[in-house]
Amino acid sequence: MAQGIDREAFTNDEFAHFQTRLRENLAALRLVLARPGFGEGATTLGAELELCIVDEGGRAKGVNLEILSQHLDPQLTLELNKFNLEYNLTPVAAKGMPFTALEQELTRALAAINVTARGFDARVIPVGILPTLTPDDVSRSALTDFPRYRALSNGLRRARSTPFPIRIDGADPLQMAGDDITIEGANTSFQVHLRVSPREFAATYNAVQLATPIVLAISGNSPVFCEHRLWEETRVALFKQALDVRDLVENFWRPPARVSFGHGWVRESAYELFAESAALFQPIFPLATDEDSVAVAAGGGSPKLQELRVQQGTVWRWNRAVYDPHDAGHLRIEMRALPAGPTPVDMAANAAFLVGLTIAIREEVDRILPAFPFEYAEWNFYRAAQHGLDARLLWPAEVAPSPMPVSARALIARFLPEAARGLESLGVDPAEVRRLLAVIEGRVENGQTGARWQRAALDGCPADLPRREALGCMMEGYIERSLTGRPVHEWTSWPE
Repeated sequence: MAQGIDREAFTNDEFAHFQTRLRENLAALRLVLARPGFGEGATTLGAELELCIVDEGGRAKGVNLEILSQHLDPQLTLELNKFNLEYNLTPVAAKGMPFTALEQELTRALAAINVTARGFDARVIPVGILPTLTPDDVSRSALTDFPRYRALSNGLRRARSTPFPIRIDGADPLQMAGDDITIEGANTSFQVHLRVSPREFAATYNAVQLATPIVLAISGNSPVFCEHRLWEETRVALFKQALDVRDLVENFWRPPARVSFGHGWVRESAYELFAESAALFQPIFPLATDEDSVAVAAGGGSPKLQELRVQQGTVWRWNRAVYDPHDAGHLRIEMRALPAGPTPVDMAANAAFLVGLTIAIREEVDRILPAFPFEYAEWNFYRAAQHGLDARLLWPAEVAPSPMPVSARALIARFLPEAARGLESLGVDPAEVRRLLAVIEGRVENGQTGARWQRAALDGCPADLPRREALGCMMEGYIERSLTGRPVHEWTSWPE
């Protein structure tokens, strides 16, 4: 939505006018969501893949503008840092073989982009956090030279006058300070969009929140940042801290973070999430239009709601509500927690497990929520990111007291058949369901995720090899295996 931003500075009057427009947009959204038949239609899926650009040594290479200038594919776009790109996949119907379609498009796109990248002595690779990154790679000079990103940097640095502190525990605890939001550009994800009817939105969104930690525990692919071994999915901690403009010393009451798992269960509709974004967070891009959104909505049209959509795009919930005005308008849930990589089939399997489990849990969500306060879902999310398959998660008990701790492995194994049932209820081909959930089952059985392969590969390097060189060797092994397209649970050790 904000790719078209072409300014970097805004006046106080523009911010005030934008706030007025936000209130009007919310009134219009309420009218639209109350309209019978709005947003109804076939369930569809979409996705976005963020990519790292690396040189021949597996280290970050800031040539995204150069690659984009030669790779004339409208589905390929810039990202925050010069060593990142984003590919937007073609939406597909959930019925049939949607995840195979996404997997095949990913495979073709990666091959084509890599052909272009070779002209700049570079490669593109999907990985949650590039293990070879150094602090210099994510310094202010890494910011992509594009108005949207300069405006975002200016807006967040205006809200926080001091460097962004990063503190993450792990085998090698990390403490550093970032001079700009470019430290966030270390994170790359595979974001999945699920179209949802307004009448099912609340139950579906709450089900996504319940399902996400379980799927994240089996999907980790970000164990190293700036030479430090940290969480299984370090992106979760890094993303939150890299964009945290709060002053937690001055504000004893802990203002809400712009990057969060959320603030509670959705009670009735998507409206709550949009209203929350407008009420809790200062705007960053106060770009106002002349649209009379209330009049458009009252007249039966689908208002663009640009101001509200821009605001929502600068509040980074791990699962985010999306309003799309195209084709008479609809709602989506953007699932943002899954990491990029290691391969297209791994990403397709992660997405299938998450979507299928969400649909299965949706049928039980009214029974689950009274026994599972929201704080426990949030707790699960961070424990899954930190410990992966070794996490102890909470889940509602059949009898009081509830919830009770359960191993992540046990929950995943328990819910694989439920995810299959959820996918088949959407009309996903049973053969596709079996193929992709077998990938998840394979990881559970041998314990090898992308994060665990990276850790084992790093531990297998000679003890006297400097960490930076060991990471470079490990990254070469990762790239070599990723390019085979074989799922990560089948990867051989490195070095062999």
